[in-house]
Amino acid sequence: MAAAMVSSAERAVLEEEFKWLLQEEVHAVLKQLQDILKEASHRFALPAGGSEGAAKQENFVLSVAGMDQVKGVLTLQGDALCQADLNLKMPRSNQLLHFTFREDKQWKLQQIQDARNHVNQAIYLLMNRDVNYHFKTGSEVLKLMDAVMLQLSRARNRLTTPATLTLPEIASSGLTKMFSPALPPDILVNFYINLNKLCLTVYQLHVLQPSTTKNFKPAGGSILHNPGAMFEFGNQRYEVSHVHKMECVVPWLNDALVFFTVSLQLCQQLKDKISVFSSYWNYKPY
Repeated sequence: MAAAMVSSAERAVLEEEFKWLLQEEVHAVLKQLQDILKEASHRFALPAGGSEGAAKQENFVLSVAGMDQVKGVLTLQGDALCQADLNLKMPRSNQLLHFTFREDKQWKLQQIQDARNHVNQAIYLLMNRDVNYHFKTGSEVLKLMDAVMLQLSRARNRLTTPATLTLPEIASSGLTKMFSPALPPDILVNFYINLNKLCLTVYQLHVLQPSTTKNFKPAGGSILHNPGAMFEFGNQRYEVSHVHKMECVVPWLNDALVFFTVSLQLCQQLKDKISVFSSYWNYKPY
């Protein structure tokens, strides 16, 4: 009986020690996650030297090997395209058109804004407690990890999954009013983020005559519309005749995606460990 009582007492001591070690590990992982995500957040902010919160301007050249129909230089400042300088060669006339953003205009990239907001929300969740906070159950840690992972997954998805837009949505967007001189009615442009790339798509259109619209089928939403896609805008029907897509790698977006992947792996590893040893921590399913 005495041996059994000692064994029980020893087990209780071991369980308490193990819980303490788990607490230590949880706080160590939370600190590691905070450090990684702060680095990710700094990538989005791109603070310039000596100017807290400011963002430096970066120029990116758009071109495609063997294609000279569209060329351009984009200037990115944080989450905003503050300048675009585009040269378009019209395929039928070989006329060279030149467009730049108006000096009073910038184009906000909503994907970058949203991704940064989700990162900052994840940081808030990780820091929203005292450094000596004592987690009472494994379930509490799992809920925190799930909430953080949700924000990180949303941040990553905003960069990896561009919005699907219809051609009328592109035609009616504020982007058409960004340029000087104004874009002609047979040219549409769209900017978006895809993974670690800043992408530009230029659509050249031709007007469908009433006699040719008997087979008119308006295109639905898509990230990229192909030649032959039809749509109606301003009581006029159009068909896409040519599509030009160009992209350039934005290195700090690649860094951010790596940080998201590493952070999600850390969260999952901690969840797995808590689940395996949950019986030592009064784990209650939720």
